[in-house]
Amino acid sequence: MSDKVSRKEKFLSVFPELVSELTEVLNGYGMTKEAVEWFTNNLNYNTPGGKLNRGISVIDTYVILKGYKSVDDLAVEEYKKLAILGWSIELLQAYFLVADDMMDQSITRRGQPCWYKVPNVGEIAINDSFMLEAAIYILLKKYFKQETYYVDLLELFHEVTFQTELGQLLDLITAPEDHVDLSKFSLAKHSFIVIFKTAYYSFYLPVALAMFAAGINDEKDLKQAHDVLIPLGEYFQIQDDYLDCFGKPEDIGKIGTDIQDNKCSWVVNTALKLVTPEQRALLDENYGIKDSEKEAKVKALFNDLGIDKIYHEYEEKIATELKEKIANTDESRGFKGEVLTVFLQKIYKRSK
Repeated sequence: MSDKVSRKEKFLSVFPELVSELTEVLNGYGMTKEAVEWFTNNLNYNTPGGKLNRGISVIDTYVILKGYKSVDDLAVEEYKKLAILGWSIELLQAYFLVADDMMDQSITRRGQPCWYKVPNVGEIAINDSFMLEAAIYILLKKYFKQETYYVDLLELFHEVTFQTELGQLLDLITAPEDHVDLSKFSLAKHSFIVIFKTAYYSFYLPVALAMFAAGINDEKDLKQAHDVLIPLGEYFQIQDDYLDCFGKPEDIGKIGTDIQDNKCSWVVNTALKLVTPEQRALLDENYGIKDSEKEAKVKALFNDLGIDKIYHEYEEKIATELKEKIANTDESRGFKGEVLTVFLQKIYKRSK
């Protein structure tokens, strides 16, 4: 069994406990058996799927910050509290995804029907998404109210949630699937969307939570983490956009759909900066349409423009800049550059 698998299994083992604690709250309010079962199904269906990287990153980061050799060095209660912070991010992710799938009218998520597509769920999924978010604050109150950093946790979750929703708003009004208007696209808008929609909750949030738990709360340290993790999160999404178009389906585990879905991706925004008027007309005619022949024309144009080469130049440039920032980390107050190196190593030159 690999270390990665055992870490994931250990993290997953905490979840059923949290589900029963959350459903006890409903029982305490006198909710009906049917309602308790519904909430239990909502939690189990939407939260523990996926790679769980965000949640597990809280624990991994804390281990580095405290100077432990491995997760096994954590006391049982210490591990549980960190796992609760990790599961709080996964609940946040579940809340976003349940709502996002309705907004995008998606069909499947993590290899199963989207929650709102499950028989008898439908628009009840809107309320279910609210309940997933509210569950975060029930757990934080139960386990962290006595901690000096309790308010820091609350403020961080509220702020990052709002930032993510700002990114989603700009994405929705810039690139609706049913109305293609490439004049609304730009690399600046793409940057804002991915930083706010992805980087804050996927990269900065897990590290900041671990920092608070480890007693590292100096604004300068939080800024050091922020100033590497936000561009790293942007790089991660640009990489995702690149792989959607240029990656091999057998590597990335799916067939890319960004072109047909009218996504405001890094690839099309880079192309828009380079096109001739004729090439722009070709893009306008073929981008964002559910048609494989039109998609093939767009892909051919991206190849002609040398987007592949531009991406690899960007990748080397951003990796060099981030390594330099990490090398200059001030560790005098307990923060460790190693935390940031681990995140960069997971992402650099990935192919899936």
